[in-house]
Amino acid sequence: MKNTLITIVGPTAIGKTALSIVLANHFKSDIISCDSRQFFKEMTIGTAVPSINELNAAKHHFIQNRSIFDAYNVGEFERDALAKLEELFLENPIQIMVGGSGLYVDAVLKGLDYFPEVDPQIRENLTKELKEQGIESLQNKLQELDIETYNNIALDNPHRIMRALEVCIGSGKTYSEFKNKPKEPRNFNCIKIGLTAEREIIYSRINQRVDIMIKNGLIKEAKNLHQHKNLNALQTVGYRELFSYFDTNFTMEFAISEIKKNTRRFAKRQITWFKRDEETLWFDYKSDAKKIISEIENRIKNER
Repeated sequence: MKNTLITIVGPTAIGKTALSIVLANHFKSDIISCDSRQFFKEMTIGTAVPSINELNAAKHHFIQNRSIFDAYNVGEFERDALAKLEELFLENPIQIMVGGSGLYVDAVLKGLDYFPEVDPQIRENLTKELKEQGIESLQNKLQELDIETYNNIALDNPHRIMRALEVCIGSGKTYSEFKNKPKEPRNFNCIKIGLTAEREIIYSRINQRVDIMIKNGLIKEAKNLHQHKNLNALQTVGYRELFSYFDTNFTMEFAISEIKKNTRRFAKRQITWFKRDEETLWFDYKSDAKKIISEIENRIKNER
């Protein structure tokens, strides 16, 4: 049997973790997590790290294995995940990967685009511009230099915008010119399972999850991290809004409402990202796991 990686994708709070555990137990496999927020051991509640019972139900990799003080990027994750998979496939030709970070999923399944090295001073200048003039200034600059990237990037993510701009400025070419080049093929098959629901259901589940996070101590967790708020790992939904509360820019009620709103926006971007892949097998989030397993086993049988 050729090695097969079953990958579970979908918006946040849809039930990916629960399904991954069911599949891991059925196929007697491990789970590779590719949720870029769950790498960091200091961030537990706000990143919805699997519970102790869930972690004990199947062997997980890349969960809280890094510190927020460590530099870690998608290229390093691609390298580490592929090395771990090579090791795991020696034990079992079927493995599971799960997560909502689309770029990290694509890195493992397809490989990353090559981008040229650029002068670090460019990033420093862009960081200064962001601080002094705000994200709108960077958005306008990207619109001028690379309209294709501008139309397809998350415009509320300053780090993605700065990355695109530094490539544009440093290379004299557009960021989009370096994307979607031929990449080295993987030596395993991939079966991609997507979980979905009506948008109102997804948004309701997100709101409920945020309420549970607050109840479970997210405010205290964020307070303990507040002094490190400028670290890259903490530039994420659930923490940024509470940092604004601690800085007296938001009321607590408004910060919580912003977490819900921004998480819903994040989920919308996730859906858009994952829907691009026509090979993904989509299931309603309430689908019987037996039905999903049956479809996976048929796919594996046909790919032998």
